Amino acid sequence: MVRLPFRDGFYELRPSKIIALAKNYAEHAKEMESDVPERPVFFLKPPSSLIGPGEPIILPRMSKRVDHEVELAVIIGKRAKRVPAEKAMDYILGYTILLDITARDLQAEARERGLPWSLSKGFDTFAPVGPRIVDRRGLNIADLEIGLKVNNEVKQLGRTSEMVFTVPEIIEYISSIMTLEPGDIIATGTPAGVGPLRHGDKVEAWIEGIGKVEFEVLAEGSILC
Repeated sequence: MVRLPFRDGFYELRPSKIIALAKNYAEHAKEMESDVPERPVFFLKPPSSLIGPGEPIILPRMSKRVDHEVELAVIIGKRAKRVPAEKAMDYILGYTILLDITARDLQAEARERGLPWSLSKGFDTFAPVGPRIVDRRGLNIADLEIGLKVNNEVKQLGRTSEMVFTVPEIIEYISSIMTLEPGDIIATGTPAGVGPLRHGDKVEAWIEGIGKVEFEVLAEGSILC
């Protein structure tokens, strides 16, 4: 559970699932040497990967390369099943920032062997979120700046208008396959510029209208963690 500021209080984020979009920005698909999909492609991250501001991202010993991916996260506000795109926004509680942390070497190995990506996406601390949840009624997400810095150097910079599939289209598609529950998170994909994280890095992610969130990166087993 992660507790984030919301409206005049706090919201306890307890998702039954975290659904993440793959290749939802054309330039990111290109850098991953993939085609832009004809329909949304998604995978699941376990709720146990969720952390909030003030908690460190832990680099697992099992991986030699762990990458950052900054994403607009949609928080579902009420049960959603087979929701048409034109009504999808009514099912959203609000928005926050999520980092889809990825063990890239393990992902590449899985892809090469035709295996699922779960291992590369599912380590503890691999879904940092924050700094707050913004009410959907107070933010137009159609064209917001989204970016990420590592040690004050800009690594990712894009706009939500560059998404291949819009948020209503994503909700329509996912809810036709699985029921979305209150508190579920949909991470809507990342712009180009993903890259590796190392022990001691300081990560800053931001989305216009939501704010910025910072995380420290630590190696598993380090003295500080």
